[in-house]
Amino acid sequence: MATPRLSVADIQTKAKQLRRDIIECTTAAGSGHPTSSLSATDIVAALYYGGILQYDAKNPHWPQRDRFILSKGHAAPLLYAVMAEVGYFSRDLLPTLRQIGSVLEGHPNMRRLPGVEASTGSLGQGLSIGVGCSLAAKLDGYPTRTYVVTGDGEMAEGQVWEAMMSAEKYKLDNLVCIVDQNGYQQTGATKDVLDLKPLAPRFEAFGWFAQEIDGHDVGQVLAALDKAAATKGRPSAIVARTVKGYPLQQMLASDPNHHGKPLTKDEATQALALLA
Repeated sequence: MATPRLSVADIQTKAKQLRRDIIECTTAAGSGHPTSSLSATDIVAALYYGGILQYDAKNPHWPQRDRFILSKGHAAPLLYAVMAEVGYFSRDLLPTLRQIGSVLEGHPNMRRLPGVEASTGSLGQGLSIGVGCSLAAKLDGYPTRTYVVTGDGEMAEGQVWEAMMSAEKYKLDNLVCIVDQNGYQQTGATKDVLDLKPLAPRFEAFGWFAQEIDGHDVGQVLAALDKAAATKGRPSAIVARTVKGYPLQQMLASDPNHHGKPLTKDEATQALALLA
């Protein structure tokens, strides 16, 4: 099922709504990872609204659908927001995030929510799952593509690099890894924990086609995704420079990481006003 490509301006408008949903549901829950979700919002909006990801929300198990794997599963509020907006489930479920019995768990659970392609949250595993999906599509002869969004902190996991080697070995040109390079992880700045910059040349050294872009410029995101789709014979990586908590970084200046902390009700009101 072909999905239409919205204009850059319309995708930006959709991204703004996703950000509002993220703030509202995490504040209502009193827990979650809003800033980790906000940094990847423009990337995910481009995938779902840019005619890139081929999916059918009314038929989530369509065999020839593209796969989107949110390896940084703690950013589940973003995944749930976009799934609700495109029709996988009612928006009325969003305020139930992290409540007992809700299908909107703290990390995505594919056994409970159709449309979630992988149960993620243990960092470093998503790209390996993506390799499996891409290899299966090749074996089945399907035109399916797989898109994996990782955090830059989880790039330090050894399993990621094993997956990168496997993807090159099997020439998985239907696999795209997008790194949400927001500069932070749970325990601090990535440059202080384990500095892997520059990432793009490291991907290239493993045989991948790599691009580096501004992850908040929807036009650049779409152009990079198009270039990845046109690249044959090897997997593609897009290193997207982002800002954690974007575009609320000035509001959160005293704690630019703000990892795993919902906004208070007063902060949420201020943030929603900024996104109006």
